[in-house]
This record gives sequence, structure tokens and C-alpha cells, in this order.
Amino acid sequence: MWFLYLDESGDLGFDFENKKPSKFFTIAILAIQGVDKNRRLIKAVEKTIKRKLNYKKNKKRLICEIKGASTIFPIKEYFFNQIKELQFAVFALTLNKKRVYERLTRDKARVYNYVARLVLDQIRFENAAKQVELIVDRSKGKWEIKEFNCYIENQLKARLNPNVPLNIRHEKSTDYKGIQAADLFSWGIFRAFERKDFMWLNLFKKKVKYNEQYL
Repeated sequence: MWFLYLDESGDLGFDFENKKPSKFFTIAILAIQGVDKNRRLIKAVEKTIKRKLNYKKNKKRLICEIKGASTIFPIKEYFFNQIKELQFAVFALTLNKKRVYERLTRDKARVYNYVARLVLDQIRFENAAKQVELIVDRSKGKWEIKEFNCYIENQLKARLNPNVPLNIRHEKSTDYKGIQAADLFSWGIFRAFERKDFMWLNLFKKKVKYNEQYL
């Protein structure tokens, strides 16, 4: 079974005159094959949360999620050291928002879906022999989810063997540790574009199979 965890970093705000949106927007997919490997990835996230974020026994509020933007580098490093020998890959595309056509800035869902598809284009679905699970961080409304699923399914089914099931799910990151791992890697790539901060990306860059700027 293939597990593909999709998450994004940055925002899709385009009002650079009156607000302060991010200059870039990154969509990243963490791709891992096999139930056992996926389980090891999840356990690494759980262990990091337990030992590094909830290590004080008398904490009043337990942390249930690890986030790229708020997690300090030593904790990211601790997490990665658990999985650096694990076979997985990261695919990412970063949008230069200032170069997006003005008419498209009013259709954020279309921009999101298109960038996500460009990332998925880099994954060799023709090699998939078993079920493909695409698990997306839940950040959309019902109509946007339906539109995303329809668009992506039409793109992927042309590349997948008809006997290989495709399942697209939109889940809360608090409930899915794989999404949290994808968030860490997505943020690292976004941070490199947005702030020229390569510290975290340099640690996991050998796992990155695709990392390009769009526009």
C-alpha cells in the first residue's frame, strides 16, 4: 500500500499592499510504501511528542501535534534521526505568489488544486501495484473537498492501473501523525524559499526527490 501525506506551508493571500501574506506557498507530499514503514513513521512522531513535547509529568495541557512552524530545531533533529534510515520520499513545489495572474488570485481553490496536481505529477503512479491512500490535511470546506477530489481523481486514474484502488481522504492533522510529519518537511522547504533558512532542509534534503519553484 502507498501512503501519500499532503500538507502545505505559507498561505494563499495575495493582498501585498494592505496585508502581509507570505511571498511563497509550498505544497509537499511525503510518500511512503508499506504498512510497516508507515507504522514506523507514525511511531517516530508519537515518540517525539511524548519524549520531547510532553516530557513534564505535571503538564496541565498535553501537546498532541508537532508543527513545523513552532517546533525548535533540536526536536526536529530528534524526530529525523529516528527515520533517517527509513525509505520514504518528499516531493514539493513552491509557488512564487507575486507572479500569479491577477485573475487567478481570486480563485484560490483552483490555484491550490493545480499546484497539488503538479506535485503529484512527479510521483510514478504507474509503478503502484497496491492501493494508494492520499491523505490531505483537512483545511477545506465541503465544496472545495469535492472539487479537489474530482480534479485529482481524474488526473490520477489515467496513470493508475485500473486494478489499483485510489482513496483520497481529508483528515485533521491532530488525528494523523503522517500529516504532522509532512508538515515538518513542508515547512522546511517553505522556510528555505521564504526566509533563506536552510538549516532544517539541509538535514533531510537527501529524502527530497523533487523540490522546484513554480513561476
